Amino acid sequence: MEIGIYSFADMKPGGDPGQRLRDLLEEIELADAVGLDVFGVGEHHRPEYASSSPSTVLAAAAARTRRIRLTSAVTVLSSDDPIRVFQQFATIDQLSMGRAEIMAGRGSFIESFPLFGYDLEDYDSLFAEKLELLLRVRESERLTWEGGKHTKPVHDRGVYPRPYQHPLPVWIAVGGSTNSVARTAVLGLPLALAIIGGQPARFAPLIDFYRKVGEQAGHALAQLRVGINSQGYVAEDSRQAADDFFPGWFEVMSQIGRERGWGPLSRNEYEASRTLHGALFVGTPEEVAEKILYQHRLFNHDRFLLQLPVGPMPHEKVLRAIELLGTRVAPIVREEVARKQAAATETPAR
Repeated sequence: MEIGIYSFADMKPGGDPGQRLRDLLEEIELADAVGLDVFGVGEHHRPEYASSSPSTVLAAAAARTRRIRLTSAVTVLSSDDPIRVFQQFATIDQLSMGRAEIMAGRGSFIESFPLFGYDLEDYDSLFAEKLELLLRVRESERLTWEGGKHTKPVHDRGVYPRPYQHPLPVWIAVGGSTNSVARTAVLGLPLALAIIGGQPARFAPLIDFYRKVGEQAGHALAQLRVGINSQGYVAEDSRQAADDFFPGWFEVMSQIGRERGWGPLSRNEYEASRTLHGALFVGTPEEVAEKILYQHRLFNHDRFLLQLPVGPMPHEKVLRAIELLGTRVAPIVREEVARKQAAATETPAR
């Protein structure tokens, strides 16, 4: 199982975005050094996030890391140009010698749509058409595209550079929409499922549905990879972890709740979400590892990414959490998953 981190470069509005981005690069470097598998950088167009251009950050990270895979988390493909997205990530892929990935999504925030001149009425059709174009560009060096409602025709033009990997990995990020999951399965693309609230067990039927539809569409089960993206934080002491993480998490989730009409949040709800069956991964290395393994029994997923931080948090605490995730959590999870996989493939003694 792959274990990693994704970040939106959270910061206080009015803070120094340059310093936050430099801190983010240090976080990516540390994640690489402690043996984590993946680091994702999100795209947001709001004052509380420093990262509006994941590809730029990841290109800088490519020159400062050696092993870790580098992905967007997510690229808001609906409001971007798929050809430019491909070129940007092909460039990162060449710089990193084959470590780049695109995690494409429709976006949980909508600021990019009016910012770049798109109509929210086209929310679904924009993504579907632009994803098709992205996958077409990925197929071959020469592009012929008939155009559509949201894209212009292209006749036999080369798209460069080509990536180091062939094909360049493209994951689809979803928040639980059955239609989005079905589309991903039919295309045979890996699924990145965000679980940031409620009872994660309720997503198990959706993942089963993804694999069933994908197999029916003719894709091998091994191709139908699943990643879980969740919020969390790791510290030596469970109560300290809870107290460190709560203020930023509460600020962010309360703001989102006000915008989307959710009810007010409470500390009791937060604490309930920290339990084994809740959605937050906040606790000691052993508690976080136990929860990852619990969800692995539910989902049998291939990748787990921890959103860290959620809201403003001192850089030193973020670095320590990354260190604990890589040196304490990941070894526990990898050893147990490997043990179970070995046991499952053993031939019974005669």
